[in-house]
Amino acid sequence: MNMAAPVNTDTDTADAATLIAQYGDLQGKDLLEVMIRDVFKDRIALVSSFGSESAVLIEMVADIDPSTPILFLNTGKLFGETLRYSRILGERFGLTDIRAIKPDASEIEAEDKNGLLWTRDQDACCDLRKTRPLDREIVGFDAWITGRKRFQTDARADLDLIEGAPGQIKINPLANHGMEDLQAIAKAHDLPKHPLVADGYLSIGCMPCTRRVEEGEDYRSGRWAGTDKTECGIHIGENI
Repeated sequence: MNMAAPVNTDTDTADAATLIAQYGDLQGKDLLEVMIRDVFKDRIALVSSFGSESAVLIEMVADIDPSTPILFLNTGKLFGETLRYSRILGERFGLTDIRAIKPDASEIEAEDKNGLLWTRDQDACCDLRKTRPLDREIVGFDAWITGRKRFQTDARADLDLIEGAPGQIKINPLANHGMEDLQAIAKAHDLPKHPLVADGYLSIGCMPCTRRVEEGEDYRSGRWAGTDKTECGIHIGENI
């Protein structure tokens, strides 16, 4: 493996390019290992929604260092099954630092007192319950790991394994993995499935904005169904 001393990053595009030049031949667990143990030691976190594909990435991280902070975006609108799944994976992999990232209570009171903002403005609801809470928490880290893959949406088709972002570097170790790759890893490692997958929920977000996927539909078609929305907001705008 291409190992080197930690680099001094100012977390801009140039730094991402430098990291790609050094480690661009790595992906998956190999990329994670050098980022967690060397480049960003004690300065990196995994951001997870504990959705249908989360177990693959979480197991990789846990096998490298189970004390790696896991920032769990608990929006207050998640399925109960997702909350239980987070506990199942935490116990299975011995995770010692799962941090439930919740929306600010005063902002909820001011902007979504009746809990129905999602019916009026889904982008505003995602901003309130996901983007802003993560923005407040992520400032303590120099880098964060995402579970995004190129096959998921057209907007992610050119996703880099390493990205520059204002304030942090994003690591996308599964960018090149297809659904068959993920399923093969899950089967080989006997990874627990999200309880809702068997019920037809193939990509799982918040309960009000996620539905079952019908036969023949794209696996993400159950997210924000009936709209042109494809991203919650944490990976667009200033977060790209």
